[in-house]
Amino acid sequence: MKLFIPGPVQVSDKTFAAFCKPMMGHRSGDFKRLYGGIQPRLQQLFQTSQPVFLSTSSAWGVMEGAIRNLVGTGKVLNCMCGAFSDKWFDVSKRCGKEAVALQSEWGQPIRGEQVREHLKQGGFDAVTLIHNETSTGVMSPLAEIAEVLRDFPEVRLIVDSVSSFSVVPIPMDELGIDVLLTGSQKALAMPPGLALFAASPRAMERAASVKGRGYYFDFIEFQKNQQEDMTPSTPSISHIYALESKLDDIFSEGVAARHARHEQTNALVHAWVKRHGFDFFAPEGYRSKSLTCVANNRSVDVAALVSNLKSRHGFIIDGGYGKLKGKTFRLSNMGDETLASVGELLAALDDCLKA
Repeated sequence: MKLFIPGPVQVSDKTFAAFCKPMMGHRSGDFKRLYGGIQPRLQQLFQTSQPVFLSTSSAWGVMEGAIRNLVGTGKVLNCMCGAFSDKWFDVSKRCGKEAVALQSEWGQPIRGEQVREHLKQGGFDAVTLIHNETSTGVMSPLAEIAEVLRDFPEVRLIVDSVSSFSVVPIPMDELGIDVLLTGSQKALAMPPGLALFAASPRAMERAASVKGRGYYFDFIEFQKNQQEDMTPSTPSISHIYALESKLDDIFSEGVAARHARHEQTNALVHAWVKRHGFDFFAPEGYRSKSLTCVANNRSVDVAALVSNLKSRHGFIIDGGYGKLKGKTFRLSNMGDETLASVGELLAALDDCLKA
């Protein structure tokens, strides 16, 4: 079976092999050399001069942690345009913060002027944004939103890039992003269980002043341990071995070439969608480069399509997330996929549609 769902995605044999390297003490010199050795390439990918922290958790751990670290007595503006960004609003409230919803219709992006209108009300500590909303295939205009935040220097910008990181350029420092976070199981094409994030000096300054940060996701604890090339708690060393292997792959291919490959495979899927008379769930100009959310305007039996694709060809796609189940289906081109592998998926879909 091969996964073409929007995460977890297919993992290469090379990456799995890296998981099998021998264990080491996580306070040992060997670990410090491993952890410190990958920092320069991680900083290149994040396009930041700040250290990149590794957390043994899903990205949601850091997403909640960012709320606990950067939102004090002020409000948090949660930009919502799909299942995962909607959930961040719920998480903010569960953390006991005063959360304000900026709600766009599912399938529509978050725009800069929407953010501006809310921030003009005052009293906000932070804004959360999921750059690439996996449930709907919408990519919101990050640069446009970051530009708005420049007019509100007291507000910190927290960006989830789980399904866009290493797919498109995200210049953290240049855009003024305060926390940029991602996870291992989507665009990085690793097994779930590792989160990566970087925090600006402004973010660390805010964190140091906020009470009730907890321990496991305390940014100040990450910072103190990072100075010794260590993590606050026992990490998944196997994930870090796999990340080292994946960084070898990324920089051997070339970061720009990786971006171009995602652009090409995504365009191949888009051409298939148009050729078969389907619509896109996301509007032109705001479509993800790592997956395609296909609107089921042809009223095909999505459940049957998913089932037949799996039984006849061994490919697994997603039949729509949450309230979009059956109304959409999602095709992933992220991670290690190539024009050849995506072409195989599309040929198999052709066969199943004929059937």
